[in-house]
Amino acid sequence: MYLGIDLGTSGLRALMTDASGQPVASAEAQYSAQHPHPGWSEQDPGSWITALDQAMAQLQGTPGYSGIRGIAVAGHMHGAVLLDRADQVLRPCILWNDTRSAAEAAELDATDEVRSLSGNIVFPGFTAPKLLWVQRHEPEIFAKTAKVLLPAAYLNLHLTGRHVADMSDSAGTSWLDVGARDWSERLLGAGHMRRDQMPDLVEGCTAAGTLRPELAARWGLRPDVVVSGGAGDNAAAACGTGVMAEGQGFVSLGTSGVVLAARDGFHPDPATAVHTFCHAIPDRWYQMGVMLSATDCMNWLGRITGRSPAELTAPIGDQLGPPGTATFFPYLSGERTPHNSANLRGGFEGLGVQTTTDDLARAVMEGVSFGLRDCLEALKATGAGLERCLVIGGGSKSLYWVRLLATVLNLPLCLPKDGEFGAALGAARLARLAVTGEPPSEVLLTPEIAQVIEPEAALREQYEARYQLFRRQTAERLKPVA
Repeated sequence: MYLGIDLGTSGLRALMTDASGQPVASAEAQYSAQHPHPGWSEQDPGSWITALDQAMAQLQGTPGYSGIRGIAVAGHMHGAVLLDRADQVLRPCILWNDTRSAAEAAELDATDEVRSLSGNIVFPGFTAPKLLWVQRHEPEIFAKTAKVLLPAAYLNLHLTGRHVADMSDSAGTSWLDVGARDWSERLLGAGHMRRDQMPDLVEGCTAAGTLRPELAARWGLRPDVVVSGGAGDNAAAACGTGVMAEGQGFVSLGTSGVVLAARDGFHPDPATAVHTFCHAIPDRWYQMGVMLSATDCMNWLGRITGRSPAELTAPIGDQLGPPGTATFFPYLSGERTPHNSANLRGGFEGLGVQTTTDDLARAVMEGVSFGLRDCLEALKATGAGLERCLVIGGGSKSLYWVRLLATVLNLPLCLPKDGEFGAALGAARLARLAVTGEPPSEVLLTPEIAQVIEPEAALREQYEARYQLFRRQTAERLKPVA
């Protein structure tokens, strides 16, 4: 048996798979983030440990549970867990969607060699600018910081007693030379950090250590359980969907939105605001366009209308029609790809007395789809080619939204059959690779496809015209106010 742990922003999920890779059992535990100031997003790392214990307690007693041989963690990226010399947490973890360090990010991004070595723009959500912010605003905490760990690496420390992280997660710090797959002295120096403050690096599919004896005894597991390097959440999702070679990719309609393409080589193009990161397997990379609010836009509309997302989308049905008259700009928390703006904000345009809640819901789905088209265009500029994509995430349950997205992207979208194919499965697969040493190509398989959604040819020109209008309107919103 193998255990994949998906450490999410709002909860932890543990998935147990058998020797053939089939899911056997899963367990979940929830926690919350705190937002003490506008633009701040923090979390107590202790809540992750509590959630992990709760999930393991739920799994105990499952047939085969005691035969778990490997564990891997997939975690939300970019978070900063600051530890003192005794490995005690110094402050709440600053999360990926925290934007307080926008000024520090711009400063680092303008520093010589930072983009060329890291392969990326320095976004406010990345880890390096967070530490610059701590240095300037919490100097006493910065002075005590002996180690900085990403969320998944903090769970690795809990599991193994070692400071160790994988390449895919570490690529989102702005401290890693993403092409060389190693910490960069130049990047660390630019952020006033040192190599000894970094965890050891391993590939996600190789061993990071073994489970601490006290945890093995408490959880009723064998003493030689291997803990693999694990992965950042999107790299793990790529492992779970079998996206590992050039030409393969997926679109994720989750809380945030992602268009991801696997790459056989290192092809950075920071100016596009595309993320270029190491994959969780050796000698592979991936690139992705990221929008900060995707299905979260529908959650927001639900909160202000008093309806659930399902209630908002049900009256629209499954069949795609022409674009609506209202336009939505999905920038509720700023945007990454392609705008790199922490200050860009969302809104509606084209509302009238006749506008209904259905119109607003349709506009939200269109706006998110146009944002993902922006991501796809940015990926194309790097040379990434996609002829079709898997579509995953909660939004993919809406057939209307998938048809809309296929038409806006002008790309066939493949809906997997019901089952496991996300970050937790990807983590379990990485645990298996660390134990067995099998070739990744024999384990990281693509899921069975239930349906291929083709673009609606009769509506393509209308949606293309609306997308071009959306781009022009967004450009106007980006202009500074005189």
